[in-house]
Amino acid sequence: MKYLILVGDGMGDLPVAELNNRTPLEAANTPFLDSLCRQGELFLTHTIPEGYPPGSDVANLSLLGYRPEEYYTGRAPLEAAAMGLTLSPEQTAFRCNLVTLAHEPDNQVRMIDYSAGHISSDESHQLIAALEEGCATDTFHFHAGVSYRHILLVQDNYPQMDTVPPHDFTGKDVSAPWTRYRAHPQWAALLDKAQAILADHPVNASRVAAGKNPANSIWLWGEGKLSTMPTLAERFSISGSLISAVDLLKGLGVNAGLSIINVPGATGYLDTNYAGKAQAALDSLRCQDFVFVHVEAPDEAGHQGLLREKIQAIEDFDRKIVGPILQGLQASGEDFRLIATMDHHTPLCLRTHTATPVPTILYDSREMSPGSNLPFSEQSGEAEDMRLHNGMANGELLMEKLLERRKHG
Repeated sequence: MKYLILVGDGMGDLPVAELNNRTPLEAANTPFLDSLCRQGELFLTHTIPEGYPPGSDVANLSLLGYRPEEYYTGRAPLEAAAMGLTLSPEQTAFRCNLVTLAHEPDNQVRMIDYSAGHISSDESHQLIAALEEGCATDTFHFHAGVSYRHILLVQDNYPQMDTVPPHDFTGKDVSAPWTRYRAHPQWAALLDKAQAILADHPVNASRVAAGKNPANSIWLWGEGKLSTMPTLAERFSISGSLISAVDLLKGLGVNAGLSIINVPGATGYLDTNYAGKAQAALDSLRCQDFVFVHVEAPDEAGHQGLLREKIQAIEDFDRKIVGPILQGLQASGEDFRLIATMDHHTPLCLRTHTATPVPTILYDSREMSPGSNLPFSEQSGEAEDMRLHNGMANGELLMEKLLERRKHG
């Protein structure tokens, strides 16, 4: 038996007037997801425990079968693990976005772009190298990640900082959090020096000349300490792999004891290598029990408030990930159980995540009876959950349901 979890990050949404009050998921053409839904079991999964932020870190930790209440310490340590960084107990990891800020009259600061125009990794690595050369001390160091996503490691003798996610403030005034960031002279000095280095860098000069958003500042958030958690092999006696373009997900995989498959051309956006990710999933299942495939593009489109792009991202997930993987498994003749879901909702009108329970499909290749007889959507999930009361209260129960067994110990 093979087991799969396929995640379209942030696919969930709210009804959109332009779509005749349908959600992007309802409007999208998703024949493979709809087929799985009609042949499988449809229910809601609560990925965000009460009182926790509805971030991809908490939500995907849940989808991997862990209770965030026990194992979550922050986003940045997970991304650091994916980058091969080892935190000491005396260090705190911060996620370090390269962003585009506008400094406006009356000392107002506006978040123009949380991703600096989805800056390329080649460009961002040059900028992070310049920041490390110009700013690093014995207390903190910059480490390059993917696109706009990087890490700053800080010794505990540095002042604490109250941070917020930059994608929650796209196009908004961030004067209040920026003022808090600069409240301590040491942080203010670092931020000022970083902005000066970025302003004078040739990469940003080229981006401005090309009409692109410059990466003119850093934004720190998602801080946390070293985390330890049991592997999936220890808990469920399964071997597996994780496929994602995003360091956060790779870090979750590292901590869960999964093999991390780095697919060439996987970008975390609409231009990602879908075919490579689907084939890598099928290849991994030849010798392992489980694969977790994560696609970031719907979430990125949601954060940017881009309706057409979100629908495209959902359709690409269905046509280029779900379809090829499903067809490959069916051709192999091997029995499998598959979950298709999302980690959280990212409504276009909000441009950030919500803690709404997510519609989830469980399909078993051995079951031939009809399932929900509904298309895959937020509303279908709610209707089935009300009718059958079959929802999952947390990701740990979801993993146990997928694997048809309780965890060891």
